[in-house]
Amino acid sequence: MQIEILRQNDNQDIKKEQFKFTQVYDETVLQALIDIKSNQDKSLAYRCGCKSGVCGSCAVLVNGVEKLACKTKVKDGDIIEPLRNSKVIKDLVVDLDHEQNRLIQAHAFLDEKSNNEITTKDEKDIDTQSNCILCQSCYSSCPVYEVNPDFAGPYALTRTLRYVNDKKENNIKAKIDAVQENGIWDCTLCGNCTMVCPQAIDPKMDIMQLRNKSAQFGYMDPNFANMNSEFDSGFGFNPNGF
Repeated sequence: MQIEILRQNDNQDIKKEQFKFTQVYDETVLQALIDIKSNQDKSLAYRCGCKSGVCGSCAVLVNGVEKLACKTKVKDGDIIEPLRNSKVIKDLVVDLDHEQNRLIQAHAFLDEKSNNEITTKDEKDIDTQSNCILCQSCYSSCPVYEVNPDFAGPYALTRTLRYVNDKKENNIKAKIDAVQENGIWDCTLCGNCTMVCPQAIDPKMDIMQLRNKSAQFGYMDPNFANMNSEFDSGFGFNPNGF
């Protein structure tokens, strides 16, 4: 069996290297990487942690699609690359410094604790969004984040919804306010993030829910506001927008 690994260093000197090895039955991409590092090239760099699809640290591109290396079966001819839209530190390891910044930007945390009594149903209401493992796959697949690094992004907005729906949160408006600029209205709703999420979370739908909740607080899609400015109430469409 042979796979190819695209190796990089600080986004420079991209080179494709081929590695041959004997496949063990049902071997994963991560096991293949471990085998290559142990027996062929000790300089190969990659991330891994739990090896069971929980920590999210081993996310890479496999044939151009975001996957968890520990949950993906390796096949002959596979091409392994680092995630997109992040600075490459070395080989398959990308810089995750943006992670905390995006979560803070989107107020994806408990702002003001309430005294509400929490039921089992309340816990289930936020269970899906709480399962996000911050693997970065959604950011790698996001066309908006690719062109706008200030975009809050899929998992940060998913986390925001988790706290908006959390009965322990007493300041929902602060979170809604935080996701208006470079947030929910910038998303194109392409669904790439949903397709690659290993936890079966639907960030696209979460963002749509945040849009609906924003409307309850008096917000509207600024793109619609701009469209309205192009219409003249007396004479119809105004191509000059005034």
